[in-house]
Amino acid sequence: MTLYPKMIMDALATVTYAGTKKNLVESGMVADTPSVAAPAKEGEPWRVKVVLEFPRDTDPFLKSTVKAAEAAIRYYCKETEDKSQESGEIEIEIVTEFKSAPRPEVGQMLPGVKNIIAVSSGKGGVGKSTVSANLAIALARLGYRVGLLDTDIFGPSMPKMFNVEDERPYAIKKDGRDLICPIEQYGVKLLSIGFFVSPTTATLWRGGMATSALKQLIADADWGELDYFILDTPPGTSDIHLTLLQTLPITGAVIVSTPQQVALADARKGIDMYRNDKVNVPILGLIENMAWFTPAELPENKYYIFGKEGCKQLAQEMNVPLLAQIPLVQSICDNGDNGTPAALNSDTATGLAFINLAQAVVTVVNRRNKEQPRTKIVGTK
Repeated sequence: MTLYPKMIMDALATVTYAGTKKNLVESGMVADTPSVAAPAKEGEPWRVKVVLEFPRDTDPFLKSTVKAAEAAIRYYCKETEDKSQESGEIEIEIVTEFKSAPRPEVGQMLPGVKNIIAVSSGKGGVGKSTVSANLAIALARLGYRVGLLDTDIFGPSMPKMFNVEDERPYAIKKDGRDLICPIEQYGVKLLSIGFFVSPTTATLWRGGMATSALKQLIADADWGELDYFILDTPPGTSDIHLTLLQTLPITGAVIVSTPQQVALADARKGIDMYRNDKVNVPILGLIENMAWFTPAELPENKYYIFGKEGCKQLAQEMNVPLLAQIPLVQSICDNGDNGTPAALNSDTATGLAFINLAQAVVTVVNRRNKEQPRTKIVGTK
């Protein structure tokens, strides 16, 4: 058997890299000419060394590509060997390198972020995303540096609410890493999976794919220095919530609910998730959304369509603050659909309600940071 570097390159040219749909040579992933060392003496193997360069250390196709490359080398060398000579053994070493520097370890992903606030709800349809968007904008209008991550992988809504559906984030090179630049709108840095998928197509992903995408939006983005990082979480309790708890030291959670009993029952579950002994994320307070209905033509009237002060009673029961009662006003819905959230206009009653909410959140976060230690990431000591 006689081996040459070109034979190894020919073998690698038969391996397709799923990330580009091209072979390893065409993809430019063979970092250097493969080295081939003949046996120093009889009985020793041929030694082949190949260096493959991947985009990043978290590449989902890394392991399968390395295995395919090794198998291709063995197969190709066997098929092209000189049949007049004895077949020899081959020892293959495949070294992996990365174009992008490794992702920071858990606990070091967002060094410039002071406070991470999870906005949660026990059930869908209570206006959690509306509250998240308006809270982020209101905090920005108060002069704070704010980031907002839409963590609802399967139902992202922030691009529409911020009127940036047609925007596409771009990547920059920073500290040896390729980082996603968040979209900036209304003074808020924003990222959502909605920027990367079709708004008219369902996202049919298994849990592992969704959590992997979420980690990329957190760790592989240039969030920079932030006073508040708002997480708009999906309704309920799911893999997404667990991933967030295992990835970030969440300063505290804000629970959004409507006053009706069925929503309050689910809100209790949300509170219980964060208060679990293994989680221990402080509950900063409750927000009662759709607290009452006020018609535009009768601004002084209040109609308690979903019940009266249900969240206020729950807050007293769970011994947490009631941060705000947001009325059900058509303009809030219209502004969200139009991409101009109510908090942009503090001269209106609804805009002022969200400014007051932001001020309440700042107060409870400052108190929490003064009285309680930094939250530990789930799974770390």
